[in-house]
Amino acid sequence: MAQASYWAQVNVRRWTQALGSEESTGVAVCDSDPLKLHYSWCLAAVGAAPLVRFENELTAVREMFAQRRLGFADVVLLSVPDPEQLVRQRDGDRTRRRGHFELHARLAEPLTQWYAGLERLDPGRVLDGFPRELDIATLPKPRADRHDVGLLDSLIDELPRV
Repeated sequence: MAQASYWAQVNVRRWTQALGSEESTGVAVCDSDPLKLHYSWCLAAVGAAPLVRFENELTAVREMFAQRRLGFADVVLLSVPDPEQLVRQRDGDRTRRRGHFELHARLAEPLTQWYAGLERLDPGRVLDGFPRELDIATLPKPRADRHDVGLLDSLIDELPRV
């Protein structure tokens, strides 16, 4: 639980930064989902981490949701390149070390399952791919259900069992 609490607090900081940006500019764009709970679920789904890690993180995240200190992004732009594209990107960028490349490549399918589940439960929240231009005027207003523990629980129920 100590590790789960630590990561929940890290994600609360990300969430708080995003809300601060939204408050000052009208919109926040993050390069990764501030919730980040999908990561431990994906690791468990591919057998790279024990399920109890995810279960502990879920407990900590549920508490943060209940306190309105963490929530779902209003919109997620999801792009999961196919394996060949991932290899091309890796091979074409010599500026970064990718020590966990094989593991992260294996997470593509469960990551897609996670966000497909969220989209089934709350249509319009997950958009496939990245737009060439982001028209802030067309983005939806902040959702009232950002901190909805029921939506979180429904998402977990929606996911394949690991």
